Amino acid sequence: MARQLPPRFDVSSSVALPLVDPLRLAQQIRQDMWRAVQNVRGFSPVVTVEERGGGLLVTAGGRVAGRVPGNLAFEIKAVLEDEAKRNRWLRHARQRKMRPETGQLDVDLHKSISGFDKEGETGQ
Repeated sequence: MARQLPPRFDVSSSVALPLVDPLRLAQQIRQDMWRAVQNVRGFSPVVTVEERGGGLLVTAGGRVAGRVPGNLAFEIKAVLEDEAKRNRWLRHARQRKMRPETGQLDVDLHKSISGFDKEGETGQ
C-alpha cells in the first residue's frame, strides 16, 4: 500500500504477524505509522504484506524526499511493536468466515442502543 508508485523504502522495519486480511492490516498500519511520523517533511508511507509460513511478514516504512532523519526507523519500529496498536490491527483485520449453510459472512454484530433509539427498545 503506497501513494506513490513504484513503492520505495528509504527507511523500513519489519514484523511477523498472524494470518489476517492483508489489505485491512496494511491500511491500519499505514494510518498509525503516518500519525506517528507525519512531522517528517517529505515522508510518504509504504506498507507491504507478504504471506510467509502460515503468517504474514509486514514491512513498514517509506520514501523520504530529502535527508532521512536518524530516529525515523526507530519511530516506525516503535509503532510496529506497540502491543495495543497490534491488537487493534489484528481485531480489525481478522479473517471473516463464511457460514457453509448460508454462504453468508459470519460477522459479529453488536447491538447498541443510542439515545435516539432507546424509546423503541425499552418502550418508554
